[in-house]
Amino acid sequence: MKRISLALAAGSMILLGGATACSSATGAAAADPAAAKAAAGAESQAGTQAGAQPGSPAGSQDGSPEVIAAPAQVQVPPGNKRAATFHGEGVQIYGCTDGAWTLTKPSAIMSDGGKAVALHDKGPIWTSTVDGSTVAATAVPGKAVQHADAIPEILLKSDQDSGKGVFGTVTYIQRLATKGGLAPKSSCNAGDVTATPYSAEYAFWTAN
Repeated sequence: MKRISLALAAGSMILLGGATACSSATGAAAADPAAAKAAAGAESQAGTQAGAQPGSPAGSQDGSPEVIAAPAQVQVPPGNKRAATFHGEGVQIYGCTDGAWTLTKPSAIMSDGGKAVALHDKGPIWTSTVDGSTVAATAVPGKAVQHADAIPEILLKSDQDSGKGVFGTVTYIQRLATKGGLAPKSSCNAGDVTATPYSAEYAFWTAN
């Protein structure tokens, strides 16, 4: 009998254009679609890369993007400015491959000041629930900071943008201040799926 271990069992509520959508995780499921349901509830240069750009649309109460300390290994190249910083919270979903846990996808909600503003899913891709813009990105090889108790902090480069909103011209994304999200250390059986809770700060950059 196939066993599915879900580390997250939580409900989430997202306010989209005045309509409220609810999703909840369950501790028992039979396939990846069920894991996706569980996941539904559930990234400044020079050192700290400080220097928030004024007039940005999101990221802090005064309208400028929040500045999160970034390790030197994941600094964004010159010629870019921080456009927004969102808090991400959700799960990292793992499937069992040859007896070992393998990352399938992330599934998280991006929030700004406690308000849900975007979704993060397989790709990885980020989709604004405010203006519909999207950005897909790929981790830059060698640009990562490993942690024993959390998924790594990483630098990603945009592959494709769409729309005219907050993600429409993103060039780079930093995943910073990560907590949790690691795969279980236990062995697994074919067909097993698990969702591990995590959080991170995501900094989105655009060209100067």
